[in-house]
Amino acid sequence: MKQEGSNSGRTLESRITFSGSTSGGGGNTSGSLKPVGNWTPPACWYEPRSAEEFAKYIEDMYETTVNAPGQHSYAKTSAGKTREKYKDGEYENYNLEKKDEGNWWIAVQDEDRWMEPEAQVCDREPFWVENGDAPDVENAVTPQVLAELAYNRVRLPTTEVTLAPAETTKVNLPTWAWLDKAEFKEVSVTASLDAGGVNIQATTTAKPVSLKLEPGTDDAETYPASGECTINDDGSIGEPYAEGKADETPPCGLKYLRSSGDGTFTLQATVTWDITWEGTGGAGGDLPDGTFGNDQAVTVQEIQAVNR
Repeated sequence: MKQEGSNSGRTLESRITFSGSTSGGGGNTSGSLKPVGNWTPPACWYEPRSAEEFAKYIEDMYETTVNAPGQHSYAKTSAGKTREKYKDGEYENYNLEKKDEGNWWIAVQDEDRWMEPEAQVCDREPFWVENGDAPDVENAVTPQVLAELAYNRVRLPTTEVTLAPAETTKVNLPTWAWLDKAEFKEVSVTASLDAGGVNIQATTTAKPVSLKLEPGTDDAETYPASGECTINDDGSIGEPYAEGKADETPPCGLKYLRSSGDGTFTLQATVTWDITWEGTGGAGGDLPDGTFGNDQAVTVQEIQAVNR
């Protein structure tokens, strides 16, 4: 994950790396978690940098800005003031003589959310923190912050429910629904940071717990009546239809009470995932549940008697 630097010197490229189910295996993963409620992972945070790294960044930024053809004068002035502050002003030569006594802490933005208002709240300019002291800002990187950032990187299987009958069903005929337990199993992402003397990591794990079915019309019934199919002891959700079950009520499914005419009904299938994390030093806990759903077109025909 890369974060672009700014002429103010307030942002640098993030050193956090992610591994695990961040892009999934093959073409079967396509979605990210949507938190339940108003909580969202942080869009910005603070990370440490060594004095040498910080000095190089400011000097490179200054040279690039002042020598760029057509660069506006205000950008050159801003770059000059930033360089002066850390080299010859409030600080002396980027604290290079104190490089073993502490680190610079800098603001970083999530590159996918940098336009959001939440990404602008980490507006403190780079500041020095002595070894052993905790940064006095919110969202200074910790194992929990890493876990929250990993939450935003979890990629989930496409929520495509297997139906029987498939695609086309009949009015008043119970339709069985289930998810492939081989595909719907827990997934995890690990976020790691090794920079400026800080070496921490956290693993965020998502485990499917239920499937919510919404038929796409009020003229339908769900099984169970709540439409919420909970996970079975073996990790599956729902039960595959098998020959001889035509007269049984599916543990997870639905029944349409009228035809879809010349069109289709949009079946919404949403899986709820339980989210936990654990990190460096034995830290860990729960994060808000997440959901991910998918729409499926279902054709319902006005036929009363069928062979299954």
